[in-house]
Amino acid sequence: MIASPASPNVIEVRGLIKTFGLRPVLRGLDLSVVRGECVALLGANGAGKTTLMRTLAALSRPTAGTVTIGGWRLPDEAAAVRAQLGVVGHVPLLYTDLTAEENLRFFARLYGAAESRIAIVLARVGLSKRARDRVGTFSRGMQQRLSIARAILHDPAVLLLDEPYTGLDVDGAAMLDTLIRDMRSDGRSLVMTSHDLERSRTLSDRIAILNRGVIAQSIASDSLDSAALATLYKTNVL
Repeated sequence: MIASPASPNVIEVRGLIKTFGLRPVLRGLDLSVVRGECVALLGANGAGKTTLMRTLAALSRPTAGTVTIGGWRLPDEAAAVRAQLGVVGHVPLLYTDLTAEENLRFFARLYGAAESRIAIVLARVGLSKRARDRVGTFSRGMQQRLSIARAILHDPAVLLLDEPYTGLDVDGAAMLDTLIRDMRSDGRSLVMTSHDLERSRTLSDRIAILNRGVIAQSIASDSLDSAALATLYKTNVL
């Protein structure tokens, strides 16, 4: 199920609070993502970006507030939310004793995706020739490519990309740039975190700057040039 046409927002976050013990990380955060929109989430280390992404991915329960994705509410409908998400995080979370193909076959069964998709996504991330090699022999960048393949295996409506360029070489980064642009063109919704301001500006529709657990600024990417984004970032983060 995806949000109805009457509700253009695929992601709706209202008053999100997340604490760890007595330490607040997210402090009443609000965020909306429109169908087909790519939002680049920027912020300093410790601003709460990964905590927000883990909450959106149904991997961490909110302390308070509401999170709705595609018409499903977290945490009560987490299984339905996960079915429409593709997630890339800091850690690849792959089975290193299995081959690339075996990893994707496992996740295809988990997602209910056709196994014919495996060859397609391996080609998309440039790993076709390594399909039958054990993942434990892969470099960090190759493992990241495979985690990206896993994220798009079931053709998700929403992609959550938390520092997705980690470990990628120049060719791998170019591959991911193209993938993100294609996903936007296909009407997918994306939220990505990055410390690369210029890449975030050119790939996204909107920049959202997270500072001290709230969205401090949210502005259309095409209204900013490189210098303006750097100034905005410094003003709201540093």
